[in-house]
Amino acid sequence: MNTPAIEVGIMSAKSIQFQLNGRFRQASGEETENVGGTATVSGPSSFVLRSGDKRQIFTDAVLLEPVNGNEADFELHHVVIGLQFHWEREETQRFKGKLKICVDNGMLTAVNILPPEDYLLSVISSEMSAGSSLELLKAHAVISRSWLLAQTEKRKKLEKGGKYQTFIPDGEGYIRWYDREDHDRFDVCADDHCQRYQGIAKASSKQVYEALRKTSGEVLTYGGAICDARFYKCCGGVTEKFENVWEPVNHPYLTKIIDNPVAPGGYDTDLTKEENARKWILSSPPAFCNTHDRKVLSQVLNGYDCETRDFYRWQAVLAQKELKDLLLRKIGLDAGEILDLIPVERGVSGRLIRLKIAGTKQSLVIGKELEIRKALSESHLYSSAFVVEKVQNRDAIPEQFILKGAGWGHGVGLCQIGAAIMGGKGYAYREILAHYFPHAEVKKIY
Repeated sequence: MNTPAIEVGIMSAKSIQFQLNGRFRQASGEETENVGGTATVSGPSSFVLRSGDKRQIFTDAVLLEPVNGNEADFELHHVVIGLQFHWEREETQRFKGKLKICVDNGMLTAVNILPPEDYLLSVISSEMSAGSSLELLKAHAVISRSWLLAQTEKRKKLEKGGKYQTFIPDGEGYIRWYDREDHDRFDVCADDHCQRYQGIAKASSKQVYEALRKTSGEVLTYGGAICDARFYKCCGGVTEKFENVWEPVNHPYLTKIIDNPVAPGGYDTDLTKEENARKWILSSPPAFCNTHDRKVLSQVLNGYDCETRDFYRWQAVLAQKELKDLLLRKIGLDAGEILDLIPVERGVSGRLIRLKIAGTKQSLVIGKELEIRKALSESHLYSSAFVVEKVQNRDAIPEQFILKGAGWGHGVGLCQIGAAIMGGKGYAYREILAHYFPHAEVKKIY
């Protein structure tokens, strides 16, 4: 299999500042050289590139490529990471490869073009700590490579006229999800929406190089196709089905897994049933990812992730006014006083797929899981696996809604914290992959 270059969307803004470290040329062949300071692109309808004394106008895109790829790199300033999550912040990041700046949806977008293995070198260190166990890094290399190549294949199909469904009509409400449709000018983005990719500053560990070398060209496959392998921080004890989070397509390798080496006693793990989900979420069953071992967690949680202390089980409190304001701003719902948050449908991990918001003015059902997480938080709830407890006032209008939840992320595929524990317990990377992706097989394709 040929390994085409990957196009990664790094940032979008009205103006983009960057610095070329070394000699670059435009795709047209004209050589440019950074002469101190930063270059600026501003626009966006027809944008202007200013570099030193040069000023050029472009209408769609400009491509800058290093004259010698091993000696040149570029820096992008004010790159936002953790977009709309509780750890959102700006960074200056450095990258190898080509820099393309194009107009996309009324904004300027900076795109890094590079070989997939170079991209993965940074992703593995950005998603995980570069000091993680070798088996964990190898497992993550395989799933990150699988997901990446699956997305490039999906983009090709969409460019040929394929359709990606993002919305299901619902008589009572609004059911949608967020995935491939967000990117049409590049293969993947650099933030948590896809895979964290934070440039060459993260590629600093011999362990990461070793993991990529030992798994070079390996992907997960099912039925002859590369698996759309997914991952997240913590499943909360049970993983979720793909179709309960994204488009209604069944992938047998993305299904329900009990994240426990032995069956948890005392629980009915049919978490689609409300009484079972409530008991599960309000307790703390043993699981690989049920840990507070800071040494193991440091393998998965980078600096800003470590700001999150409670993830296997967590709690969020919303006052009545705060909840009303959130729903109005996030989903345009003026429901009056909020009377209740009612589970309508849960997935196999207990994550809510549909939630009814009942108010004095109107009621609405929303879903899927990310829509629920976005609607009930300034950033995102840790997951949609939660139960609701109300604090009533004398007028029977709740003063507060207490959300008690489980897990961190969508819950589909590999649980990073669970996989870190497995690696620490001596499981080999293929055993980790077999646990979280049943029915899939590891195959070397290049």
